[in-house]
Amino acid sequence: MAEQADAAAKVAANEAAEQETVAALAMLRRGAPDGMDRLIPLVYAELRRVAHRQLAVEPAGHTLSTTALVHEAYLRIADQTRAEWTNRAQFFGLAARAMRRVLVDYARRHQAARRGGSQQQPVAFEDVEASADALSVAARGDELLALDEALERLSALDARLGRVVECRFFGGLTEAETAEALGVSQRTVAGDWLMAKGWLYQALRAESE
Repeated sequence: MAEQADAAAKVAANEAAEQETVAALAMLRRGAPDGMDRLIPLVYAELRRVAHRQLAVEPAGHTLSTTALVHEAYLRIADQTRAEWTNRAQFFGLAARAMRRVLVDYARRHQAARRGGSQQQPVAFEDVEASADALSVAARGDELLALDEALERLSALDARLGRVVECRFFGGLTEAETAEALGVSQRTVAGDWLMAKGWLYQALRAESE
């Protein structure tokens, strides 16, 4: 009984958080000046979790902290306060894109700072577990730039496949959350994820050869 009560309380808390987030997003769509201030406390912990996971695969000496990555992404998100967000998943889909851009820009600045040094190294886009908590792609520094360039090419061929990679890899969204963010079925996301991983693996392997 206690476990059932705890589970019910957790569901109720999640539903309440979703409702509060939807209300804050509605304020942003209306242009309410305090909409972002209301939204951030509701999503900050999750943004930190996503940022921490991304930085965990960066090499030693990476100067971006979890807090800095969240704040950089926040500034980019704040520029899109009139975006048509209707739920939490859509917001985190955008946050995933913002964090991708922050990390890629950081890697480019780092590469420019050591211009004349080693050449860009190939990256092996390994098979990724379909778990939001166990992404195992190695994408660091120059490798991240190679992955980003390949992802840009993939997005040019199929924009939805690119968005799925952003949500699943950069945002750590589950298949269900990604489906909600993109407005497609979970089955579609699963198929797109497999197709995107295969395409990126082949593209990056060809580049390394």
